[in-house]
Amino acid sequence: MSRHLLLLVPLCCCMPAVAQQLMDEPRRGWHFYEDPIQPPSPRPLPDDARSLAPHIARYKALQKAVEDARVVAIMAPSASNVRAYLKLEASVLRKASRFADVSRRVAWMSPELDPSAQSRPTATYAVEAHERQQMVARQARVASLGRDHIVLFFFRSDCPYCHAFAPVLKQFQRFGLQVAAVSTDGGSLPEFPGPRKDNGIALTLGVKQVPALFLAHPASGRIMPLGFGVLSESELLERIATVSGPEPDKPVSASRQE
Repeated sequence: MSRHLLLLVPLCCCMPAVAQQLMDEPRRGWHFYEDPIQPPSPRPLPDDARSLAPHIARYKALQKAVEDARVVAIMAPSASNVRAYLKLEASVLRKASRFADVSRRVAWMSPELDPSAQSRPTATYAVEAHERQQMVARQARVASLGRDHIVLFFFRSDCPYCHAFAPVLKQFQRFGLQVAAVSTDGGSLPEFPGPRKDNGIALTLGVKQVPALFLAHPASGRIMPLGFGVLSESELLERIATVSGPEPDKPVSASRQE
């Protein structure tokens, strides 16, 4: 008998805890059966998404229809299959043409979206005005560079192109940027009677043909190539303004010549 009482002791100890748990919890329904947890209802789409959904669905359906018709026409090129594909393709082209027309009209009404208003003009008189404006800006840029830059002009005394180019460079100095002539053969030119002798810098800079031009900043030793061959005055202005801009090519250090 005592053995049975001992077996009931743990059970009796647990009963108050279970009873307290049932008292602490809210009513749980008939025979403690709970209603099943309902899955959360999907969030409604924003108004913009709902308005776009039909167009996106139509686009995907048309895209699939065209691709399917194309595959059928290729694999079974009967007159009816090819005709069905071409009809769908024509429909797509009409929509694309309409889109292009509307895009142009919208761009024409919005200067910030119109490429012609953001880039080089195409009308002859506008091109001339644009070129004049660019020329003035480039001349100002070259004049400002003249304070701490020079142009290195590599030449050879027996080079006919160097002789033809020398007068252009001589006149170019009127913009305020000095030209330092460097002779690769020890000779001279009428426009530059006292050139500097090549001390190995031509080899360092990779000068394999003349005339050759470089923009140099003596204080820092930076040297940037401008080009090889004969250039016009306008080309010189453009190239100097370009290579000295905010994102020039990686300069060559003059210290490499040592």
